[in-house]
Amino acid sequence: MEKISGLINAPFTPFKENGEINTEPIAQYAAMLHRNGIQGVFINGSSGEGYMLTEEERKILAEKWVEVSPKNFKVIVHVGSTCVKMSYNLAKHAQKIGAWGIGAMASPFPKAGRVEELVKYCEEIACGAPDLPFYFYHIPALSGVFLPMLPFLKAVDGRIPNFAGIKYTYESLYEYNQCRLYAHGKFDMLHGQDETILPALAMGGAQGGIGGTTNYNGRELVGIIEAWKAGDIELARERQNFAQEVINVICNYRGNIVGGKRIMKLIGLNLGKNRTPFQNMTDEEENMMRKELEAIHFFERCNIL
Repeated sequence: MEKISGLINAPFTPFKENGEINTEPIAQYAAMLHRNGIQGVFINGSSGEGYMLTEEERKILAEKWVEVSPKNFKVIVHVGSTCVKMSYNLAKHAQKIGAWGIGAMASPFPKAGRVEELVKYCEEIACGAPDLPFYFYHIPALSGVFLPMLPFLKAVDGRIPNFAGIKYTYESLYEYNQCRLYAHGKFDMLHGQDETILPALAMGGAQGGIGGTTNYNGRELVGIIEAWKAGDIELARERQNFAQEVINVICNYRGNIVGGKRIMKLIGLNLGKNRTPFQNMTDEEENMMRKELEAIHFFERCNIL
Protein backbone atom coordinates (compact mmCIF):
# COMPACT_ATOMS: atom_id res chain seq x y z
CA MET A 1 0.00 0.00 0.00
CA GLU A 2 1.03 3.59 -0.57
CA LYS A 3 2.53 5.18 2.52
CA ILE A 4 1.60 8.72 3.39
CA SER A 5 4.34 11.32 3.12
CA GLY A 6 3.79 14.72 4.72
CA LEU A 7 1.03 15.96 6.96
CA ILE A 8 -2.67 15.12 6.93
CA ASN A 9 -5.03 17.49 8.74
CA ALA A 10 -7.84 16.56 11.14
CA PRO A 11 -10.42 19.23 10.26
CA PHE A 12 -13.12 20.73 12.43
CA THR A 13 -16.75 20.19 11.52
CA PRO A 14 -18.43 23.45 10.51
CA PHE A 15 -21.75 24.15 12.24
CA LYS A 16 -24.45 26.72 11.53
CA GLU A 17 -25.70 29.02 14.26
CA ASN A 18 -28.62 26.67 14.89
CA GLY A 19 -26.23 23.76 15.52
CA GLU A 20 -26.75 21.93 12.23
CA ILE A 21 -23.74 20.91 10.11
CA ASN A 22 -22.66 23.46 7.51
CA THR A 23 -21.00 22.13 4.36
CA GLU A 24 -20.68 25.56 2.71
CA PRO A 25 -17.18 26.44 4.05
CA ILE A 26 -15.65 23.04 3.16
CA ALA A 27 -14.50 23.91 -0.38
CA GLN A 28 -12.66 27.00 0.86
CA TYR A 29 -11.39 25.00 3.84
CA ALA A 30 -9.91 22.25 1.63
CA ALA A 31 -8.31 24.78 -0.73
CA MET A 32 -6.73 26.64 2.21
CA LEU A 33 -5.22 23.49 3.68
CA HIS A 34 -3.86 22.38 0.30
CA ARG A 35 -2.36 25.82 -0.35
CA ASN A 36 -0.52 25.69 2.99
CA GLY A 37 1.17 22.37 2.25
CA ILE A 38 -1.25 19.84 3.77
CA GLN A 39 -1.57 16.53 1.89
CA GLY A 40 -5.09 15.54 2.88
CA VAL A 41 -7.67 15.32 5.65
CA PHE A 42 -8.79 12.80 8.28
CA ILE A 43 -12.42 13.82 8.72
CA ASN A 44 -15.06 13.09 11.38
CA GLY A 45 -12.45 12.25 14.02
CA SER A 46 -11.88 13.79 17.43
CA SER A 47 -11.18 17.30 16.10
CA GLY A 48 -14.29 16.98 13.95
CA GLU A 49 -16.48 16.01 16.92
CA GLY A 50 -17.30 12.81 15.04
CA TYR A 51 -18.88 10.98 17.96
CA MET A 52 -21.41 13.81 18.34
CA LEU A 53 -22.56 13.52 14.72
CA THR A 54 -25.36 11.35 13.41
CA GLU A 55 -24.58 8.64 10.86
CA GLU A 56 -26.28 10.70 8.16
CA GLU A 57 -24.33 13.84 9.07
CA ARG A 58 -21.06 11.91 8.85
CA LYS A 59 -22.00 10.65 5.39
CA ILE A 60 -22.93 14.14 4.18
CA LEU A 61 -19.62 15.57 5.40
CA ALA A 62 -17.65 12.76 3.77
CA GLU A 63 -19.42 13.28 0.46
CA LYS A 64 -18.71 17.01 0.53
CA TRP A 65 -15.00 16.61 1.35
CA VAL A 66 -14.57 14.07 -1.46
CA GLU A 67 -16.49 16.31 -3.87
CA VAL A 68 -14.55 19.55 -3.31
CA SER A 69 -11.03 18.42 -2.41
CA PRO A 70 -8.19 19.27 -4.82
CA LYS A 71 -6.71 16.59 -7.06
CA ASN A 72 -4.48 14.09 -5.19
CA PHE A 73 -5.71 15.47 -1.84
CA LYS A 74 -6.27 12.42 0.36
CA VAL A 75 -9.62 12.18 2.12
CA ILE A 76 -9.51 9.62 4.95
CA VAL A 77 -12.83 9.08 6.71
CA HIS A 78 -12.93 8.24 10.40
CA VAL A 79 -15.69 5.67 10.76
CA GLY A 80 -15.23 4.58 14.38
CA SER A 81 -18.23 4.52 16.71
CA THR A 82 -19.63 2.60 19.66
CA CYS A 83 -21.73 0.58 17.20
CA VAL A 84 -19.62 -1.65 14.96
CA LYS A 85 -22.55 -2.05 12.55
CA MET A 86 -22.67 1.71 12.06
CA SER A 87 -18.89 1.77 11.54
CA TYR A 88 -19.20 -0.96 8.90
CA ASN A 89 -21.87 1.06 7.09
CA LEU A 90 -19.77 4.22 7.22
CA ALA A 91 -16.77 2.32 5.85
CA LYS A 92 -18.87 0.91 3.02
CA HIS A 93 -20.15 4.42 2.24
CA ALA A 94 -16.61 5.87 2.23
CA GLN A 95 -15.51 3.35 -0.38
CA LYS A 96 -18.62 4.00 -2.47
CA ILE A 97 -18.04 7.77 -2.67
CA GLY A 98 -14.36 7.48 -3.56
CA ALA A 99 -12.59 8.33 -0.31
CA TRP A 100 -8.86 7.58 -0.21
CA GLY A 101 -8.95 5.63 3.05
CA ILE A 102 -10.73 4.95 6.32
CA GLY A 103 -9.78 4.84 9.99
CA ALA A 104 -11.24 4.13 13.39
CA MET A 105 -10.27 4.75 16.99
CA ALA A 106 -11.09 2.17 19.65
CA SER A 107 -14.65 2.42 20.92
CA PRO A 108 -14.75 4.35 24.21
CA PHE A 109 -17.62 2.04 25.29
CA PRO A 110 -17.28 -0.79 25.78
CA LYS A 111 -13.52 -0.50 26.04
CA ALA A 112 -11.44 -3.28 24.51
CA GLY A 113 -9.55 -4.92 27.36
CA ARG A 114 -7.47 -7.34 25.28
CA VAL A 115 -5.61 -7.06 21.98
CA GLU A 116 -7.84 -9.73 20.43
CA GLU A 117 -10.96 -7.67 21.21
CA LEU A 118 -9.46 -4.64 19.49
CA VAL A 119 -8.35 -6.67 16.47
CA LYS A 120 -11.86 -8.12 16.08
CA TYR A 121 -13.39 -4.64 16.27
CA CYS A 122 -11.05 -3.35 13.54
CA GLU A 123 -11.56 -6.47 11.43
CA GLU A 124 -15.32 -6.08 11.34
CA ILE A 125 -15.01 -2.42 10.31
CA ALA A 126 -12.22 -2.76 7.75
CA CYS A 127 -14.08 -5.41 5.74
CA GLY A 128 -16.73 -2.78 4.95
CA ALA A 129 -14.23 -1.09 2.63
CA PRO A 130 -11.89 -3.85 1.43
CA ASP A 131 -10.44 -1.70 -1.36
CA LEU A 132 -9.37 1.14 0.95
CA PRO A 133 -6.45 1.33 3.36
CA PHE A 134 -7.60 1.06 6.97
CA TYR A 135 -5.80 2.91 9.78
CA PHE A 136 -6.26 2.28 13.47
CA TYR A 137 -6.41 5.59 15.35
CA HIS A 138 -4.52 5.08 18.64
CA ILE A 139 -5.51 7.87 21.01
CA PRO A 140 -5.81 6.41 24.53
CA ALA A 141 -6.45 9.82 26.13
CA LEU A 142 -9.84 9.90 24.40
CA SER A 143 -10.72 6.24 23.91
CA GLY A 144 -9.43 5.02 27.27
CA VAL A 145 -7.92 1.99 25.53
CA PHE A 146 -4.25 1.74 26.55
CA LEU A 147 -3.39 -1.54 24.84
CA PRO A 148 0.17 -2.08 23.56
CA MET A 149 0.48 -1.40 19.85
CA LEU A 150 3.33 -3.75 18.91
CA PRO A 151 1.37 -6.88 19.87
CA PHE A 152 -1.61 -5.34 18.09
CA LEU A 153 0.40 -4.98 14.86
CA LYS A 154 1.57 -8.57 15.13
CA ALA A 155 -2.02 -9.72 15.59
CA VAL A 156 -3.46 -7.83 12.61
CA ASP A 157 -0.57 -8.76 10.31
CA GLY A 158 -1.98 -11.16 7.72
CA ARG A 159 -5.46 -11.06 9.27
CA ILE A 160 -6.84 -7.73 8.02
CA PRO A 161 -5.85 -7.54 4.33
CA ASN A 162 -6.36 -3.78 3.98
CA PHE A 163 -4.74 -2.81 7.29
CA ALA A 164 -2.36 0.05 6.44
CA GLY A 165 -1.04 1.25 9.78
CA ILE A 166 -1.66 3.37 12.86
CA LYS A 167 -2.37 7.00 13.51
CA TYR A 168 -0.30 7.10 16.68
CA THR A 169 -1.40 9.86 19.09
CA TYR A 170 0.39 8.90 22.27
CA GLU A 171 3.48 10.00 24.19
CA SER A 172 5.70 6.91 23.84
CA LEU A 173 8.22 7.60 21.09
CA TYR A 174 9.84 4.31 22.04
CA GLU A 175 6.72 2.31 21.26
CA TYR A 176 6.11 4.40 18.14
CA ASN A 177 9.59 3.55 16.87
CA GLN A 178 9.22 -0.14 17.69
CA CYS A 179 6.01 -0.23 15.68
CA ARG A 180 7.69 1.60 12.81
CA LEU A 181 10.50 -0.97 12.78
CA TYR A 182 8.17 -3.97 12.89
CA ALA A 183 8.58 -6.29 9.87
CA HIS A 184 11.12 -3.92 8.28
CA GLY A 185 8.72 -0.99 8.29
CA LYS A 186 5.78 -2.87 6.81
CA PHE A 187 3.09 -0.62 8.24
CA ASP A 188 2.50 3.11 7.89
CA MET A 189 3.07 4.77 11.26
CA LEU A 190 1.46 8.21 11.13
CA HIS A 191 2.72 10.46 13.90
CA GLY A 192 -0.20 12.10 15.69
CA GLN A 193 1.24 14.71 18.06
CA ASP A 194 2.10 18.10 16.58
CA GLU A 195 4.18 18.97 19.64
CA THR A 196 6.74 16.21 18.91
CA ILE A 197 7.12 16.07 15.12
CA LEU A 198 10.85 16.78 15.26
CA PRO A 199 11.67 14.03 17.80
CA ALA A 200 9.68 11.57 15.70
CA LEU A 201 11.65 12.56 12.62
CA ALA A 202 14.94 12.22 14.46
CA MET A 203 14.28 9.01 16.36
CA GLY A 204 11.41 7.31 14.61
CA GLY A 205 12.04 8.04 10.97
CA ALA A 206 8.50 9.34 10.54
CA GLN A 207 7.43 10.10 6.99
CA GLY A 208 3.83 11.16 7.57
CA GLY A 209 1.56 12.42 10.28
CA ILE A 210 -1.96 13.53 11.12
CA GLY A 211 -2.38 16.67 13.18
CA GLY A 212 -5.00 18.98 14.63
CA THR A 213 -3.10 22.27 14.94
CA THR A 214 -2.30 21.89 11.23
CA ASN A 215 -5.70 23.52 10.77
CA TYR A 216 -4.21 26.92 11.50
CA ASN A 217 -0.47 26.30 11.99
CA GLY A 218 0.17 23.92 9.10
CA ARG A 219 2.73 26.16 7.40
CA GLU A 220 5.04 25.95 10.40
CA LEU A 221 4.47 22.24 10.98
CA VAL A 222 5.15 21.42 7.33
CA GLY A 223 8.16 23.70 7.69
CA ILE A 224 9.58 21.45 10.43
CA ILE A 225 9.70 18.55 7.97
CA GLU A 226 11.11 20.73 5.20
CA ALA A 227 13.87 22.06 7.45
CA TRP A 228 14.70 18.55 8.66
CA LYS A 229 14.98 17.26 5.10
CA ALA A 230 17.21 20.21 4.20
CA GLY A 231 19.51 19.44 7.12
CA ASP A 232 18.73 22.73 8.89
CA ILE A 233 18.29 21.40 12.40
CA GLU A 234 18.25 24.82 14.05
CA LEU A 235 15.38 26.02 11.85
CA ALA A 236 13.50 22.77 12.45
CA ARG A 237 14.00 23.20 16.21
CA GLU A 238 12.83 26.84 16.12
CA ARG A 239 9.67 25.86 14.24
CA GLN A 240 8.95 22.99 16.63
CA ASN A 241 9.38 25.31 19.59
CA PHE A 242 7.02 27.82 17.99
CA ALA A 243 4.46 25.06 17.42
CA GLN A 244 4.69 24.24 21.12
CA GLU A 245 4.10 27.89 21.99
CA VAL A 246 0.91 27.83 19.94
CA ILE A 247 -0.19 24.63 21.69
CA ASN A 248 0.55 26.24 25.07
CA VAL A 249 -1.92 28.99 24.16
CA ILE A 250 -4.76 26.68 23.09
CA CYS A 251 -4.27 24.63 26.27
CA ASN A 252 -5.42 27.74 28.14
CA TYR A 253 -8.71 27.62 26.21
CA ARG A 254 -9.88 23.99 26.46
CA GLY A 255 -7.53 22.63 23.84
CA ASN A 256 -7.59 22.24 20.10
CA ILE A 257 -11.22 21.19 19.66
CA VAL A 258 -12.53 24.33 21.39
CA GLY A 259 -9.70 26.88 21.33
CA GLY A 260 -8.31 25.73 18.01
CA LYS A 261 -11.68 25.88 16.31
CA ARG A 262 -12.05 29.49 17.48
CA ILE A 263 -8.63 30.30 16.01
CA MET A 264 -10.09 29.42 12.60
CA LYS A 265 -12.48 32.34 13.04
CA LEU A 266 -9.56 34.61 13.92
CA ILE A 267 -7.74 33.72 10.68
CA GLY A 268 -10.88 34.32 8.61
CA LEU A 269 -12.74 31.00 8.40
CA ASN A 270 -15.64 30.90 10.87
CA LEU A 271 -16.63 27.26 11.43
CA GLY A 272 -19.19 27.94 14.12
CA LYS A 273 -19.40 26.67 17.67
CA ASN A 274 -18.82 23.27 19.24
CA ARG A 275 -21.56 20.83 20.10
CA THR A 276 -22.59 19.95 23.62
CA PRO A 277 -21.02 18.89 25.96
CA PHE A 278 -18.12 21.12 24.87
CA GLN A 279 -18.12 24.51 26.60
CA ASN A 280 -17.70 27.15 23.94
CA MET A 281 -15.40 30.12 24.37
CA THR A 282 -16.84 33.47 25.35
CA ASP A 283 -16.08 36.66 23.42
CA GLU A 284 -13.90 37.74 26.34
CA GLU A 285 -11.89 34.53 26.13
CA GLU A 286 -11.54 34.99 22.37
CA ASN A 287 -10.05 38.45 22.89
CA MET A 288 -7.68 37.11 25.53
CA MET A 289 -6.57 34.28 23.25
CA ARG A 290 -6.02 36.69 20.36
CA LYS A 291 -3.71 38.79 22.54
CA GLU A 292 -1.74 35.70 23.61
CA LEU A 293 -1.36 34.66 19.97
CA GLU A 294 -0.30 38.17 18.96
CA ALA A 295 2.36 38.10 21.70
CA ILE A 296 4.06 35.11 20.00
CA HIS A 297 3.58 36.64 16.49
CA PHE A 298 1.27 33.82 15.48
CA PHE A 299 -0.66 35.80 12.88
CA GLU A 300 2.50 36.50 10.90
CA ARG A 301 3.21 32.75 10.64
CA CYS A 302 -0.14 30.97 10.60
CA ASN A 303 -1.97 29.40 7.66
CA ILE A 304 -2.96 31.84 4.94
CA LEU A 305 -6.62 31.77 3.98
